[in-house]
Amino acid sequence: MPRKFLRKWSPDPAKLKEHKHLQFLGDTLHLPCLWHLNRRNVATAFAIGLFSMWLPIPFQAVLAALLAVFFRANLPIAVVLVFVTNPVTTPPMLYAAYLLGTAILGAPTAGFNFEPSLDWLMNGLILIWKPFLLGIFMMATLSGIAGYYGVHLLWRLHLLRRIKERRAARKSSRP
Repeated sequence: MPRKFLRKWSPDPAKLKEHKHLQFLGDTLHLPCLWHLNRRNVATAFAIGLFSMWLPIPFQAVLAALLAVFFRANLPIAVVLVFVTNPVTTPPMLYAAYLLGTAILGAPTAGFNFEPSLDWLMNGLILIWKPFLLGIFMMATLSGIAGYYGVHLLWRLHLLRRIKERRAARKSSRP
């Protein structure tokens, strides 16, 4: 992975450590593993961020940050990946998770009529909660696994390309 690109867009750890709303974390933000850009930290951060983005809860970024601290992953990457979900992308993603859950359970999807109301949230979710949660869990798990191994693969391919370029440069510089 291009470290220069990731460093350019990552927040400055020193500024975050001094932020008044983050003081309660104490020395936790001083852990170097939360800011390193190596294969393991970035891959774990991708897994955490892509897993957390599927959870239909408020403050997904806070959960991703706590998981990043617990698993010693890159904190900024884990938090930023949560924002793949937004008000535009969340409804189709959650509906796709529901459809996956119904396909796995063999449940009918004909009774699903969404209405943006409090009454539907109280009564409609009771009818679909099992396939909905199963679909979310499956999508979150698959996304996390794909993110983890995808980063490992892309990082490896990037390293192999750089090794090839170095070898080619050495051959061309020799008389």
